[in-house]
Amino acid sequence: MRTIKLTHLILFVNVIIMIAMMIARLTSSFRNEAYLLLSFGAQYGPLVARGEWYRTITAIFVHGGILHLLFNSYALFYFGTIVESIYGPEKFVVSYFLSGLVGNVATHLLYYRSVSVGASGAIFGLVGVLFILGFKRDAPFYVRSVTGYALLPMIVFNVVYGFLPGSGINNAAHLGGFFTGILMGYLIKPVPSIYSRKTSVFLAWRAAAIALGVLVVYSFVMLAFRSIV
Repeated sequence: MRTIKLTHLILFVNVIIMIAMMIARLTSSFRNEAYLLLSFGAQYGPLVARGEWYRTITAIFVHGGILHLLFNSYALFYFGTIVESIYGPEKFVVSYFLSGLVGNVATHLLYYRSVSVGASGAIFGLVGVLFILGFKRDAPFYVRSVTGYALLPMIVFNVVYGFLPGSGINNAAHLGGFFTGILMGYLIKPVPSIYSRKTSVFLAWRAAAIALGVLVVYSFVMLAFRSIV
């Protein structure tokens, strides 16, 4: 029986939230686009500072439009599938959400007054994991073309473009996520093709992944029950 990849599950949630936003835009009267984004979990420094910390989590699943969602979905599908296949779903989930969270904390510090959404920080974390993997001896031979220096042109282009005036790109999230991914990539090891699922190390990674999943659900519950003033 083929199991569902967590990469695909995250993509599904992102799409469902976008569909819900589109329906809300058509059936409800929102003051402006920013208010719509905030209603669905966007990050905004003053709201986070007053106690709505969960927005640093929910914002990872919210996108600013169809194109934004499509670009991030393609990147998540591509890099997420590779990372999940090499490291397993537990390490993938931990790397993804930690990178997204650190990227959003950086956003809170550097773009305090900006409304921020998107999975870019988390995706750049996956890029960071694969980038550092290219310099490790335990890297599988078949991923050499998508690790290490092979990713450098894409990384440089996105970072430079993000600093251009009017780009609208959140480089704080990108760089925060990327360097978190590099750290994770340095610390974690690829999952062997055959390994025991009863070891203490495996159980610890599974517990961490489940804890992050619970945190995501709790964050959206908090969002749903706390009104925006």
